[in-house]
Amino acid sequence: MKRLRGTKVVMFAFALMPVSTLAMAQAVVDPGPRGGAAGAGGPIAGLTLKEGKFFDSGLDAFQEVASVTGSVAGTEPGLGPRFNLNSCAGCHAHPAVGGSSPADNPQVSVAPPGPPPGQLANVAGIISPKGPVREVRFSTDGGVHDLFTIVSLPGTPSGCTISQPDFAGNAANLRFRIPTPVFGAGLIEAIEDATIEANVHAGKPFGIAGSVNRNGNDGTITRFGWKAQNKSLVIFAGEAYNVEQGITNELFPDERGEGGTQDPPACRQVVTAPQDTVHYELTQPQKVIDDVNNFANFMRFLAAPERVSFYPGVSSGQIAAGEAAFTNAGCSVCHMPSMRTGNHANASLRFKTANLFSDLLVHDIGTGDGIPQGGATGDQFRTAPLWGIGQRLFFLHDGSETTLLGAINRHAGPEGTRVRENFNGAGTAPLNDTERQNLLYFLRSL
Repeated sequence: MKRLRGTKVVMFAFALMPVSTLAMAQAVVDPGPRGGAAGAGGPIAGLTLKEGKFFDSGLDAFQEVASVTGSVAGTEPGLGPRFNLNSCAGCHAHPAVGGSSPADNPQVSVAPPGPPPGQLANVAGIISPKGPVREVRFSTDGGVHDLFTIVSLPGTPSGCTISQPDFAGNAANLRFRIPTPVFGAGLIEAIEDATIEANVHAGKPFGIAGSVNRNGNDGTITRFGWKAQNKSLVIFAGEAYNVEQGITNELFPDERGEGGTQDPPACRQVVTAPQDTVHYELTQPQKVIDDVNNFANFMRFLAAPERVSFYPGVSSGQIAAGEAAFTNAGCSVCHMPSMRTGNHANASLRFKTANLFSDLLVHDIGTGDGIPQGGATGDQFRTAPLWGIGQRLFFLHDGSETTLLGAINRHAGPEGTRVRENFNGAGTAPLNDTERQNLLYFLRSL
């Protein structure tokens, strides 16, 4: 991946229905993912030379590919014994490294071939070549059940005979999650608890409430993940490394088995554990850092997505009108346009405006999956930040919607119904067709 430090180049091409055609048809349509260059993926402005090196090192680690023992050329050891994918950048790929699921699902190509009928066959109803990257949870226990095992992969001992979870037998209990983008994650981490908590107490119309999720030990506000279940980028990274790739680390040192049991030693002890550790034996201080902290530094210094104010066929005035409609319909009550960071140790994150379009609270908008995490109930999800949504391909926690209209119309429950009605022209603050269309243009400009 090549980039120019300190240079922002934002060029876009769009495949949109002409505005004149829209007016004639009186149809409200999602113009589709914004094309052209990625509006994200580079470092935040103002990094010091050393911070820039930490960003680069983190980016390299984020793009590493893992194998069981590292015997496959170009890979690092530690994959498995259970995993969903073999690289952070494989999940967080679109529109640039750090994003969400790409259009072509890389999980399909990394599925191990055996044992018969093949591991891919056992998850055919869960992932597809053109569907989103997914992890699977069982509603019965709320935990992640990895799609694949290392059986039949190079480097796996012959005595390792573990099998995939019983997905078919738990078909009614399957719940899906797709990768959350990590653009601007350092800004989110730098927002003070008091700023987020103030959003709870602010007066809200349209039946909207919202609550914070908290860390069970010290009571601080958690903010990362679909249910705002993770407190920090280090924890977010360490957990994902262990859960998604099966790579143990100093935060999560144990291999994950299936159904609360441990897999046999032949599968667990392929390489020493934890597999990701601080490399004290190396003399270069930067190289001492483990992958988890490299990941955290990459996310911490990753810039927020760029907005655009104009693209072919749609005027900047229409986008501005769409933002006004977004506010008038009540969307901005949860999707707050911005928050300020606090007095952060890094000047590049200190007292900055984060235009994330989220209050970082959890809400019940009718899309719950029945799985509680921390203080978030099974009915609640974190308000998804909308920055970067203009180029996103899949929506909602499970990737089940591929258009903005589909995602908007899934809003229901006590906190989503009235705003959805407003959008569709039937509520107390109804939008007309022109306002609805402009609102969609606005979202695709983010």
